[in-house]
Amino acid sequence: MRDVIIIGKGPAGISAALYIKRAGLDVLVIGKDYGALGTADKIDNYYGFERTISGKELVENGIKQAERLGVEILNQEVVSIAKNERFEVKTPENTYEANLVLLATGKKRTGINIPGFERFKGKGISFCAICDGFFFRGKKLALIGSGDYAAAELEELRRFTEDITVFTNQMPITTDKFESGLKIVTDKILSINGQDRVEKITTDKGEYPVDGVFVAIGTASAADFATKIGVLTDNDKIIVDSNYMTNLEGLYAAGDAIGGLSQIAKAVADGALAAVDIIKKAKILKKGK
Repeated sequence: MRDVIIIGKGPAGISAALYIKRAGLDVLVIGKDYGALGTADKIDNYYGFERTISGKELVENGIKQAERLGVEILNQEVVSIAKNERFEVKTPENTYEANLVLLATGKKRTGINIPGFERFKGKGISFCAICDGFFFRGKKLALIGSGDYAAAELEELRRFTEDITVFTNQMPITTDKFESGLKIVTDKILSINGQDRVEKITTDKGEYPVDGVFVAIGTASAADFATKIGVLTDNDKIIVDSNYMTNLEGLYAAGDAIGGLSQIAKAVADGALAAVDIIKKAKILKKGK
């Protein structure tokens, strides 16, 4: 069991990890990829670099710095967070426990640019199985996704219905967690159709009647995790107080996940400031044992 788990290994997450580790606490960082920064070709507006640097190089340098200080960093995809006595952070490989958690996975940028997608959001299209699965008990559902996050959402939806078809939308399947015998459609999705609510998915090879569509493309964002455990959000931005804590005691958020200026300097500052309160809280919890 750790003092702190940080989800996300970008500037906000690694910045926080550096402070927390140097405070003598047991911190674990879990992240699957480099997020939006990993695709940035050139960065010239961040302090301390004589030459232009790529986003990927900047993130990798931060990870190496944290590892040099002894921070454990796991290259795994977090698929769910729960809180009982402690926080439980689940990946396809394992479940990790901590007293405190920092969400630093950035802002959700995944969507589908197809007719009907925006129109039917909230009218049959959902992004949260644990939130909305109950409303589709016994219904015919589509799940759009192809990775570990989709597999975790599928497991949750199985509590409510057995009639589920996974649509990959021509994306490669990157998980080994899909059950055998699962109905999978790999066609390209052309549109989502209906009158007042979702009624069918049209692909380049046919039409599929459905009562609802759940979207789990790529990896889960900080806002995805927040919504599932009752954390307040505003337009996909996590609401935090002046100490970067959410309305759920012990759960913090920093970086693009909380909105504001989408810049590296701001994310690094968020991570550092969140770490200050996390360190105080963690030390109080340790004394109380």
